[in-house]
Amino acid sequence: MDVLRTPDERFAALPDYPFASQYADVGARMAYVDEGPAQAAPCLLMHGEPTWSYLYRRTIDVLASAGHRVIAPDLIGFGRSDKPTQRHDHSYANHVTWMAAFVERLDLRNITLVCHDWGGLIGLRVLAENPERFARVLAANTALPTGEQRMPDAFHRWRSFSQNAELFAVGNIVSGGTLGGLSDELIAAYDAPFPDDSYTAGPRQMPMLVPVTADDPAGAANRAAWAVLEAWRKPFLCAFSDGDPITRGADRVFQARIPGCAGQAHLTIAGGGHFLQEDRPDEFAAAVLGFLAATG
Repeated sequence: MDVLRTPDERFAALPDYPFASQYADVGARMAYVDEGPAQAAPCLLMHGEPTWSYLYRRTIDVLASAGHRVIAPDLIGFGRSDKPTQRHDHSYANHVTWMAAFVERLDLRNITLVCHDWGGLIGLRVLAENPERFARVLAANTALPTGEQRMPDAFHRWRSFSQNAELFAVGNIVSGGTLGGLSDELIAAYDAPFPDDSYTAGPRQMPMLVPVTADDPAGAANRAAWAVLEAWRKPFLCAFSDGDPITRGADRVFQARIPGCAGQAHLTIAGGGHFLQEDRPDEFAAAVLGFLAATG
């Protein structure tokens, strides 16, 4: 597998991101942040596409300051992690395998999974394959499609754009997925992992991996994951925003099908787009902290 590695100087002096990266070999080099007391139960913050752990910078700070261990990996192909150059290497199955290997390599247990966008599509699969390692879930603007559901028009527009745009300008894409827009320096922080378009095979491929037909290669595995989730009685909280046209309504699906959603204080965070951690960082961090306090 041919990979590119973003030069470290691209990540110098990022605003509001003082965290050092560590690395794990999962078949490629996966970068991650590990903050807070090492003996505490881990909060695994999983980003989606095309972001990286930078998305959670405010959440990392709040949780670590409150005494929680916070682990925020960069998916392979994103952030400081290795970036396979061939799009076929970025299969759904490979991303699940890489993340499962990461959880095993660090021997994470009693995990609180916080997942957004592709962080849910991958993270919930890892949970379903290793349920004994997980204690609770907070899902934010994510889903676990099997190809049997109708995807919203906004998703199909995004999918078409991702394949046809001559330049995959990640920072501008993230900015466009917020309600308030991002400053130039934040756009640059999201562009940092991708010096040029040759680094963007992962972000380019991910929209094509979302199951949109019943015979999708990932459909059967996702249906199997749903079978585990439909028996999941540990706490499962939905913290979605009110302004995401792609995942709107997926929270109701989780709440209807997952027993662990019963009795939880699900919330809709007002004033947030798809990347609600950018639009409403304090409210999102407070939601995670409150969930941890309420569920032990």
